[in-house]
Amino acid sequence: MPRMVPIQYLLRLIEEDSPFGDITSDAVIPDCTCRAVIRAEQDGIIAGIGEASALFEHFGVVTGPGKQDGDPVLPHDTVLSLEGSAKGILLVERTALNIIGRMSGIATQTRKLVDRVSSVNSRCRIAATRKTSPGFRALDKKAVQLGGGDPHRMSLSNGILIKDNHLVLVPLEDAIRAAKAVSAYRMIEVEVETPYDALIAAKEGADIILLDNMTPHRVQETLAGLKRADLRDRVVIELSGGIDETSLPEYAALDVDVISMGVLTHTVKNFSVTLEILPHTR
Repeated sequence: MPRMVPIQYLLRLIEEDSPFGDITSDAVIPDCTCRAVIRAEQDGIIAGIGEASALFEHFGVVTGPGKQDGDPVLPHDTVLSLEGSAKGILLVERTALNIIGRMSGIATQTRKLVDRVSSVNSRCRIAATRKTSPGFRALDKKAVQLGGGDPHRMSLSNGILIKDNHLVLVPLEDAIRAAKAVSAYRMIEVEVETPYDALIAAKEGADIILLDNMTPHRVQETLAGLKRADLRDRVVIELSGGIDETSLPEYAALDVDVISMGVLTHTVKNFSVTLEILPHTR
């Protein structure tokens, strides 16, 4: 299970929504307790339950039985039960629903694409990119993991990835050699656009070669060249760029290890969830 996002990170989201408190609830709601539930309004993979629970509990609300992150859900399923401060529930409500809605949308889409890839190539992984919502990356990446995908690197500080704009400034061979000189303990990934550059990158000792914006035929040509040079098994092959749900199976059927897709996080269809305050029972 992916790690919980720290409460300090989550509290910044509450501060954004209520920088000077919830003036409506403060004006009209007495200090009282109530019960509430969060329900799914569609089917998919639920995510963000851990983070929503942490926020509610921080503001004096007890969370009860529901669903776990990564569980499949159906419409009307209760994903989280709440009991405690009414003002606390109303304060956290929208932020919690935003977290669950976005994360579940990402997890659901990721699971769908992971299943499509697995049906044709069980060895190939689906990975995210850094095309995430600003300030929301930790949640976006965790949601990808809950959907069965690979988060890829979290930031520029987490991995060496030599891209096209680096190679405008530094020759390919020099860039790889400089990266290898920095540390013997870091993987080095290189983005290339031609079979020739893929071969050079493999010969120079790159660990991961990202084939960017290549057609399936071009990918096959690149793989064949690496095999002829006895280099294919020495590198991880990643594909990226222009791959969508329709073309995904054709690419996955090739001898590749990873397919990274910005669509997992940059074009998110929010998952629909709702919070209902339950009436008091006599």
